[in-house]
Amino acid sequence: MTDSELFNSLALMRVDGVGDIMAKRLINHIGSAEDVFKAKKSQITSIEGVGDIAYTKLKNANAFKLAEEEVKFVRQNNITPLFYQDSNYPDRLKHCIDGPVVLFTSGNINLENRKTISIVGTRQMTSYGGDFCRKLIEDLAPLNPVIISGFAYGVDIHAHAIAMEQGLQTIGVVAHGLNQIYPKVHKKYVAKMEENGGFMTEFWSTSNPDKENFVKRNRIVAGLSEATIIIESADKGGSLITANIANDYNRDVFAVPGRVTDKYSMGCNNLIKSQRANVLTGAADLIYMLNWQLEEEKKKPVQKQLFVVLDNDEQKVYDYLQKKGKELMDVIALECDMPIFRISSLLLNMELKGVIRPLPGKLFEAI
Repeated sequence: MTDSELFNSLALMRVDGVGDIMAKRLINHIGSAEDVFKAKKSQITSIEGVGDIAYTKLKNANAFKLAEEEVKFVRQNNITPLFYQDSNYPDRLKHCIDGPVVLFTSGNINLENRKTISIVGTRQMTSYGGDFCRKLIEDLAPLNPVIISGFAYGVDIHAHAIAMEQGLQTIGVVAHGLNQIYPKVHKKYVAKMEENGGFMTEFWSTSNPDKENFVKRNRIVAGLSEATIIIESADKGGSLITANIANDYNRDVFAVPGRVTDKYSMGCNNLIKSQRANVLTGAADLIYMLNWQLEEEKKKPVQKQLFVVLDNDEQKVYDYLQKKGKELMDVIALECDMPIFRISSLLLNMELKGVIRPLPGKLFEAI
């Protein structure tokens, strides 16, 4: 990402009233953040959901001044910015409508073709939660997953620390700029995390760890991962917000059950009871549901019908799966440029015809 691209993208995000969704709408329609600022009024106001007021606010010079200062900070501190249209932007986050336009990263992060899970929970972690978290990560270690969390007290930092012990990549999604560490007592983990993993944030160097930022960053924790795991939670808390967001993104959610009398199992038990999370009793549950079996395991042969006739849309989906391999339903819909309700119907018909099969983790593959 060039300085000019970064400067204009950040300036656009500093325009009053322009959030991630509107910024993407403007860029996708006009061509680039720089072109948005140069666009004629008729070009801007013709975009759905954008009006005269937004066009007027695009002329605010203060946005450019703030962006210039942030670009300087980014370059001076070896921070890597990721633009949502870049190839190195996290692929799963690209499919989230409200994913950040720009992510700031530090360390050595590599999410390409990687198994990724988010592990979150209460800051008042009990020995039960801590022991379960350790056993889970240790048992998953041979599959080399990336462990994502929020670098907070309790479950978050416990998950990061165990991941590092196991030599796994781990990423802390923080609720402030990369000019600081919060909580400060976790500073001792920074160097080790950045060796194999690192930190991500959408917040500028001028942002402090304010309460509302933690809620906002939870969508990144959920969006980066194949699945979100809630280790322990009271009946209210940030980890439950993360679980709800993951569900909205059509990602798998797992919760660790506990005794009905335990305060920090109430949130998990309620998620399971309301069918907003799968029961997680160990690594085997996760491996099965996400279809993480080792590649050398042979799959049972499936008999395909002879002389199957596919319509044009079915053929398009089949060709995509033949080329891509297993994929999530929402990703298939996006890549094949079809609404999700149409893809859902097509996949069912194609399964009945014996040309595709569903897999654990809401995946599908061609036979």
